[in-house]
Amino acid sequence: MSGLRERKKQATREALMSAALRLAHERGLENVRVEDIAAAAGVSPRTYNNYFSSKYEAITARHTDRVRDSVAALRARPPGEPLWEALTEAMVQPWARHAGTTDTPPSPELLAGIRMLADEPALRAESLRAVFAADGELAAAVAERVGADPARDLYPSLVAGAVTAAVQAGVAHWLRADPPVPLVPVLRECLRALAAGLPTPSR
Repeated sequence: MSGLRERKKQATREALMSAALRLAHERGLENVRVEDIAAAAGVSPRTYNNYFSSKYEAITARHTDRVRDSVAALRARPPGEPLWEALTEAMVQPWARHAGTTDTPPSPELLAGIRMLADEPALRAESLRAVFAADGELAAAVAERVGADPARDLYPSLVAGAVTAAVQAGVAHWLRADPPVPLVPVLRECLRALAAGLPTPSR
């Protein structure tokens, strides 16, 4: 019974996130109210408030989910796999799942909608808050993998912060690319460069 209840809660959360993003694309963020999102997802505003505190949080919640999915993926990687190979695959996995295909650029319409939302200051601030709030979970997973103490050793937090920043830089580059390019190869390039110590590019 508890498993069914959790699945229903997750389904409601997914419906709210999808409705928030769709309405923001269709109407513009300033024209979307919490009541609109709740109605589109088939729930009451009170139920909405049990999941999210604002429309900004609903739209950016996928960022937090992706980090947590990456943490779970990292913990599931083979124990003997080198850290940076495991991290690269774990960080790319949730983005690849949402991207659908890894070698196809997004449609101009989809990219335009994402760019519009990425330019919203409130969404940028909420997105960064959500992503970096989950850094502690990523640092803990890194610590487990390398046998470090996240409360005492700097390395896990340093790796988590660097990896998060690399992914954010990759997504920002992907949004600016003209013509559009596939996202997943950009993320892999960012993480591999980070793993290599960010060598100066050859001219």
